[in-house]
Amino acid sequence: MAKQNVAEQFVDILVRAGVRRLYGVVGDSLNPVVDAVRRNSAIDWIHVRHEETAAFAAGAEAQITGKLAACAGSCGPGNLHLINGLYDAHRSMAPVLALASHIPSSEIGLGYFQETHPDRLFTECSHYSELISHPKQMPRLLQTAIQHAVGQSGVSVVSLPGDIAAQPAPEKAAQSALVTSRPTVRPGDAEIDALVKMIDEARRVTLFCGSGTAGAHAEVMEFAERIKSPVGHALRGKEFIQYDNPYDVGMSGLLGYGAAYEATHECDLLILLGTDFPYSAFLPDDVTIAQVDVRPEVLGRRSRLDLAVWGDVRETLRCLIPRVTEKTDRRFLDKMLKKHADALEGVVRAYTRKVDKHVPIHPEYVAAVLDEVADGDAVFTVDTGMCNVWAARYISPNGRRRIIGSFSHGSMANALPMAIGAQFTDRGRQVVSMSGDGGFSMLMGDFLTLVQHDLPVKVVLFNNSSLGMVELEMLVAGLPSYGTANANPDFAAVARACGAYGVRVEKPRQLAASLKDAFRHKGPALVDIVTDPNALSIPPKISAEMVTGFALSASRIVLDGGVGRMLQMARSNLRNVPRP
Repeated sequence: MAKQNVAEQFVDILVRAGVRRLYGVVGDSLNPVVDAVRRNSAIDWIHVRHEETAAFAAGAEAQITGKLAACAGSCGPGNLHLINGLYDAHRSMAPVLALASHIPSSEIGLGYFQETHPDRLFTECSHYSELISHPKQMPRLLQTAIQHAVGQSGVSVVSLPGDIAAQPAPEKAAQSALVTSRPTVRPGDAEIDALVKMIDEARRVTLFCGSGTAGAHAEVMEFAERIKSPVGHALRGKEFIQYDNPYDVGMSGLLGYGAAYEATHECDLLILLGTDFPYSAFLPDDVTIAQVDVRPEVLGRRSRLDLAVWGDVRETLRCLIPRVTEKTDRRFLDKMLKKHADALEGVVRAYTRKVDKHVPIHPEYVAAVLDEVADGDAVFTVDTGMCNVWAARYISPNGRRRIIGSFSHGSMANALPMAIGAQFTDRGRQVVSMSGDGGFSMLMGDFLTLVQHDLPVKVVLFNNSSLGMVELEMLVAGLPSYGTANANPDFAAVARACGAYGVRVEKPRQLAASLKDAFRHKGPALVDIVTDPNALSIPPKISAEMVTGFALSASRIVLDGGVGRMLQMARSNLRNVPRP
């Protein structure tokens, strides 16, 4: 048997860790690794057109599967392009291993062609970033990197010079068992006792949920029923907590709607469950606050805490539910449910006026129709900007759908690359990229990746020929919009020129049929929908806080224009409210 080189050993360890794809762009310093992938049937090289796409795709795959994913970039400029997608993966707690190949080891530090120092460059967007400078560091260094990524739910980066990758791997190198999943974490007894006491003493309790409630829907619902608590959520908590939720009072934050803001401010006790909600201006400073999170570093960094509880949300609630005293007074919960329904009624009125006849098409109408015609288990990848608004307000979660985006990092151009990674996990599952024209055009070259790999991703393009969210930011700050207009082509024609299905929609009556036709198409498809650039509206009163940080308006809602089927859910929940 021929002796393994370092690249072959590297690839074998990735396979042992469950990695099935390596996203990247080939380059000379990567050649030994790419060739090792070519000769290993258990892993595929996924050729993309831009390394940023590779990192976003790997991050999306990791979020969909919960397992380690991987990407790679060649030396210097190649691996530098990974950095934005890696920032997003790291801040999304997606376990990703990035290979940053490097210049020849003998030239490091001498100003060689394409020289950078990737082991330093990626430290801020990773839990672990180290250089393999000698074959004897393998396989321990790579195993350590993998365990950092999996164990801490984030990014690890391994820098590997091309010449080291081609050298023989050390003989009889010890290969340890790899960590490939995270344990559950139960809080200590003292914290559970303290939280039970706080809950029993409070008359009005509100739960505010983030992505840390994934897998804990049943426990949150049982807990909310036991303590008669309204349940609000952050954007990243929407897909995990909003569905089948008779206690739902909406979302807080910049894109917020409903009564979540009131519920978090009018309670005696606010319990933050699995959320690192960044907008402290939307959190109260005059109520008792407890926070539960598996990441101790986030406890208390957004608001003052009266109690910090280190543990998984599900395990914590399983400890609490049998111990807290069941509350019988529903008055606070019912009051918030009614406020929620009333708030949604108000914003829906403006949206429903002749919306199916308005030209250019209301983007709210596009999102509402998309929600209706998309599959029940679809994956939606969402561009940063106004697409975040439409997804937050119109895409209905049901426990099977997934909604992912650059919700923590806030990068443009994330939806299409994320759709690539999501689709590779299951070619038979519907994946919809909710793209803005600004984000799509930024990494439009990777639409060719869909065609090259025959990925049946459906790109639904909200084309208002502008950077809509930036325009809103300028308006809120009292500035005229400037530099936000896009001179766009016919994107459907571009899609067809690339060899994909493409259709342009300019009238509302064409919309539903066009989406259904695109979704029935077996390969990649793009629906270019010309939407109204003036669809944004802002409150009549703009406060100083809004100017400086999108904080609060008199109505507590920065954007209005409808909330889709959420009004139906709110009305349904109101049926549970006893009538006097």
